[in-house]
Amino acid sequence: MASSTVRNVHGKRSSFQSEFTGNGASKRRNLHDETDRNVIGSEDTVYRYLCPVKKTGSIIGKGGEIAKQIRSETKSNMRIKQALPGCEERVVTIYSTSDELNHFGDDGEIVCPALDALFKVHDMIVAEVNEDDDDDDLGDKQTVTVRMLVPSDQIGCVIGKGGQVIQNLRNETNAQIRVIKDNLPACALTLSHDELLQIIGEPLIVREALYQVASLLHDNPSRFQHSLLSSQSTLMHQPSKISHRNHAARRDLADATEFCVSFICPAENVGGVIGKGGGFINQIRQETGATIRVTTSESEEDDSIIFISSKEFYEDQSPTVNAAIRLQERCSEKVGTDTNDSTISTRLLVSSSNIGCLIGKGGAVISEMRSVTRANIRILQKENVPKIAREDEEMVQITGNPDAAMKALTQVILRLRANAFDMNHGLVLLPTSFPYISQVSGSSNKPKYAKQDGSKDQDYGRLNLNSKRRNHVS
Repeated sequence: MASSTVRNVHGKRSSFQSEFTGNGASKRRNLHDETDRNVIGSEDTVYRYLCPVKKTGSIIGKGGEIAKQIRSETKSNMRIKQALPGCEERVVTIYSTSDELNHFGDDGEIVCPALDALFKVHDMIVAEVNEDDDDDDLGDKQTVTVRMLVPSDQIGCVIGKGGQVIQNLRNETNAQIRVIKDNLPACALTLSHDELLQIIGEPLIVREALYQVASLLHDNPSRFQHSLLSSQSTLMHQPSKISHRNHAARRDLADATEFCVSFICPAENVGGVIGKGGGFINQIRQETGATIRVTTSESEEDDSIIFISSKEFYEDQSPTVNAAIRLQERCSEKVGTDTNDSTISTRLLVSSSNIGCLIGKGGAVISEMRSVTRANIRILQKENVPKIAREDEEMVQITGNPDAAMKALTQVILRLRANAFDMNHGLVLLPTSFPYISQVSGSSNKPKYAKQDGSKDQDYGRLNLNSKRRNHVS
């Protein structure tokens, strides 16, 4: 079989790549026997390319034909995330094993299918940008921007110790390459701790830099990547949207698990949640597939409960999670005294029997969620819980700016969802600076990849080296 070593576009291994991977690129083992390609394996190559909403048609095509063609020609998998309100980009998730290798470029380099597909997508988007720029001043140099989402435990392979790898990348390609951690696009918030990799420059320069970055990501997969599909709302490369209800109907709904979230909503906010004539709440119901009920108290001055639920399968997108994130701000209370203060407080009711998964042994889980999201997360009991709650419920209160509060809510409800499905590895859904290692993934402290000389590669998720493994708390 041909070598799976990934080289740069000139067919030579660059100095920064050798410096990072030793005497050659790591050999990726495929330890899983996968027949269901709706699942990303722990050894797969995964790229999440951000496509401007107005350019998405160039990679989907009429009836999804272009996306199907990309998948067929490259033998890779591709999913296109639904556009989020107010977000100008859609996430294109491209993934494959390295069991089959493709010839790439004019000189027939050998690469994995995902990398091949990544460049087909990139080239199509750039080609459309070129067409749009035909009327521009021909004297101006064309600039291309590439933006990708990368899990926080994987981005270290692009940065390198002391920023050495990314600086070498900049020097050798002349591209502007940045890693952005704050003010991420809305499409990144569901995973809460993605980082944004941005490459800017002339088309050929950007293409070279993208190849080098893609090679590094190929050699250093994220330990959380198997969760990237199940924890996001995605649209397959199909001609029409498949609703949650239609998809679930193919399986026995008796086997589905009901997952619910209960917001405590200030009385004055209920009208905004419902909308004029029920317009807003009905829109969320229709777009997410979730059941949403509003329970009001006897007194108009007291809080109400916004109850969100759906019958779900663990591997699918979650209508409850999607609806909860979209409703959060309308269900939250502004707590800042200053008119310029955008701090909000989100309150949820959680059964006492489930609250442990949010606390963890010795408070480890809740402490880590606070650290990662920079939100204040508290668990209140008894007299501090509103009267509308049941006796067996406790209140989770999240306070912070809207961005931090959304990240914290996502952490909380994904942990509750994992607990509802009784998944011991569910906490792996949460890429944080203190990762939870799946008991079923066979992960250990030993490095996964061997160099060509037989030695072991360093784990470049260095932010995680000092964290202790913690078990899921039921």
